[in-house]
Amino acid sequence: MSAEPLPEPALARRALPDYLPARKINEFVYCPRLFYFEQVEDVFVHNAHTLEGAAQHKRVDQEGRSAPKADEETQEPVVVRSITLSSEEHRVIAKLDLAEFADGLATPVDYKHGRPMKWDEGLQAWPEDRVQLAVQALVLRANGYRCEEGVVFYQKTRQRVRIRFDDETMAAAEQAVAGAWETAAATEIPPPLVDSPKCPGCSLVGICMPDEVGQLQSPAPVRAAQQLGLFEDGRKIPRKPPGKATRLLVAPRADLKPLYLNTQGLRVGKTGGVLRIKERDKVVQDARIHEICQVNLMGNIQISTQAVQELCRDETPICYFSQGGWFYGVTTGLNTKNVLLRRAQFRLAEEEWFCRRIARRLVTGKIRNQRTMLMRNHIEPPDKALRRLKYLAERAEAADSLDELLGIEGLAARIYFGLFAGMLKRGGEWDGETAVSFDFQARNRRPPRDPVNALLSLGYSLLSKDLTVACYAVGFDPMIGFYHQPRHGRPALALDLMETLRPLIADSAVLSAINTRMVSERDFVTAGQAVSLTPGGRKSFFRAYEARMDTLVTHPLFDYRVSYRRLLEIQTRLLAKTLEGELNEYPVFVTR
Repeated sequence: MSAEPLPEPALARRALPDYLPARKINEFVYCPRLFYFEQVEDVFVHNAHTLEGAAQHKRVDQEGRSAPKADEETQEPVVVRSITLSSEEHRVIAKLDLAEFADGLATPVDYKHGRPMKWDEGLQAWPEDRVQLAVQALVLRANGYRCEEGVVFYQKTRQRVRIRFDDETMAAAEQAVAGAWETAAATEIPPPLVDSPKCPGCSLVGICMPDEVGQLQSPAPVRAAQQLGLFEDGRKIPRKPPGKATRLLVAPRADLKPLYLNTQGLRVGKTGGVLRIKERDKVVQDARIHEICQVNLMGNIQISTQAVQELCRDETPICYFSQGGWFYGVTTGLNTKNVLLRRAQFRLAEEEWFCRRIARRLVTGKIRNQRTMLMRNHIEPPDKALRRLKYLAERAEAADSLDELLGIEGLAARIYFGLFAGMLKRGGEWDGETAVSFDFQARNRRPPRDPVNALLSLGYSLLSKDLTVACYAVGFDPMIGFYHQPRHGRPALALDLMETLRPLIADSAVLSAINTRMVSERDFVTAGQAVSLTPGGRKSFFRAYEARMDTLVTHPLFDYRVSYRRLLEIQTRLLAKTLEGELNEYPVFVTR
């Protein structure tokens, strides 16, 4: 079924800044798309290069004496550090690392982290560095100083490159300033660079996703069967269109790990950059804040204001659960600055055709992943059930309404969970019997009435939490969805994104926990008809869940391997690029 093109985005009225910083002009020349992310969407992420550069600038950024006036005579040259000047004509502002003043003549010196460009003629400054220094010259001239040349000092090699401010150089700077202002006022993001060597070292490459967006914008559309890599009519259909493989420009796994606090009565405080966790007055654990990606508090656990403030400053979310694992909500810092994405989200959430279009993709992907789970893990998956699931996935692709999709999803879930017990095994081998404590008949919840359903509910709660965190990180409002309609207290968008991943992450973690005996019948307690996990059982399941999140999986479209935790962010960002008009269709994740 051919994809309907998205409508032209409505003009997003927004306030432009009074001035553009000279360093942002540098970014515009380097990559207009990078400039757009940082200037318009206010997105910035550190990497090793930016952190090292920031450390090297600490000495330079220390303010010293005042600069002499433009018409002031000086007997000796005056060196001034960290001086800020602006130009009303060009509406730019520059913070000069260092400038030397002598009798009205100013010579700016800009410190750069890297190394100069080597040519046959000798060393040269990189084009973006030449423009940034020329913008500083524009600002100095606007303030009455004569400025004929400047210096770029590259700290990697401790070398200086001198730049003459001739007419050609200054014209290039003025042209760059005009182009940057035009891009800042634009309603569409600039296209990604194509196979550029600039991308691997860029700190925003995981947000920009240049190769992924470029591939999905290819004129040759990716058919559903190509995305899924299915076997049909005895032929294996390629998982992606032929061409150059997509580069993996981010680490397959995240360096930071989540922290789960499960023991009732714990207290969390802060000492320096460390979370100090106490039980009564005894320290039971220390966790470095810069080594964790989230803090999960399960039930009656106290956290100090100082710890909350430090985690918010570090943009580390704090996730709250009931003792039984019901997800309550998240505390985050001010890391959801991309208001333009949320405006597009709110606008398109009111469009029935768009909600239906996204929902079709989600339900189709979920059913296909459920079918794959049965084919992978069931002792003897019935052919009739597999054919039925395939038929329901095809029906979902052509559904006319959300209500019809809900009915199709319900039928598929009945088939899938009706066969779920066939994926439960003892000791990795099937002996024809199922342990009584893990006897699974059907899906039930609120409260779950058997151990398997208790594990499924906890797994879905954890996955909902992780996708809510991903929504906040990307800039979405997790409460406004497209398939799941808004309801008080429900993260509808997180549940949307969760649909296709439920079988592959949460269900798989449950199967692993049971089949490898990470949890046993001793890890559950009953109260009436309700069944819940003990603290030790929850801790064991957390390990199973995080092991699944850390598993590497091959993306069917891009052919690189990433962990499921990294995949959550990739899929959330792909949805954002769909809403912003960069992609015409949301590519759901469907494994083989």
